[in-house]
Amino acid sequence: MRLRKSSSLFITLFLCVGAVISFFPIYLAIINSVKTQGEMFTSFMALPTKLHFENYSQAFDKINLLNSTLNSVIVSLIGIGGIVFCAALAGYKLSRTGGKLSGMIFFLFIASMLVPFHSIMIPLTRMAKNLHVSGSTYGLAIIYIGLGVNMAIFLYHGFVKSIPRELEEAARIDGCGEFQTFFRIIFPLLLPITVTIAILDFLWIWNDFLLPLLMLTDSNKYTLILSTNTLFGEYNKEWSLILAALVLTALPVILIYSFFQKFIMQGIAEGAIKG
Repeated sequence: MRLRKSSSLFITLFLCVGAVISFFPIYLAIINSVKTQGEMFTSFMALPTKLHFENYSQAFDKINLLNSTLNSVIVSLIGIGGIVFCAALAGYKLSRTGGKLSGMIFFLFIASMLVPFHSIMIPLTRMAKNLHVSGSTYGLAIIYIGLGVNMAIFLYHGFVKSIPRELEEAARIDGCGEFQTFFRIIFPLLLPITVTIAILDFLWIWNDFLLPLLMLTDSNKYTLILSTNTLFGEYNKEWSLILAALVLTALPVILIYSFFQKFIMQGIAEGAIKG
């Protein structure tokens, strides 16, 4: 009993230390985002002597926050919608179809997860130009769909196995076709893993920097992360504005992840273990 209490106390202390270490960079970003440039360099770790919220208003204007946020939202919604639609259908069909061909196709999807993005970066940009999707937020979203379906198919494939086949057989007896069975019976049951996939892909797409940098050239089409990068000048870096912009950029992600955290952990566990 005493050993169990000691181990529980140790785990609690360990988690508290981990939480402090994780939150510390966020704390530094917040307190320095309301300082002047000079005060930040002289007392980086200290609390601000005066709150300079004008840093946020200046960052708001410089990164064109509303337009950049709209671009990020468009790319995220189209990308997530495409990933969920394609991966749910593919994961369901591969899970319910036996045979070597189905297994090989599923293996290829899983194997593609091991390919590093940097190895396909140049061919991808050339292909995007040839298909005339480069430089467009909609084209960028389509590329995210192609890059994100493999992980989603893996999770859907495992989750579908937990759904009894008798539900599909009963739907077919009632006269439902294959698509009707999927969208009316199966897809509503996939809600936990769908929420997990949507949130994980939102975090990935929203925070991604390299792919928008490669695909977008017009500043009016920049995503929020890419617009923030414009504050990094060659000879001048306004760190107080940069930190304010980063706080504005990260705030939606932190709120969404905090609210849906339990769905993420539940969906990943069920989708992976049941597979």
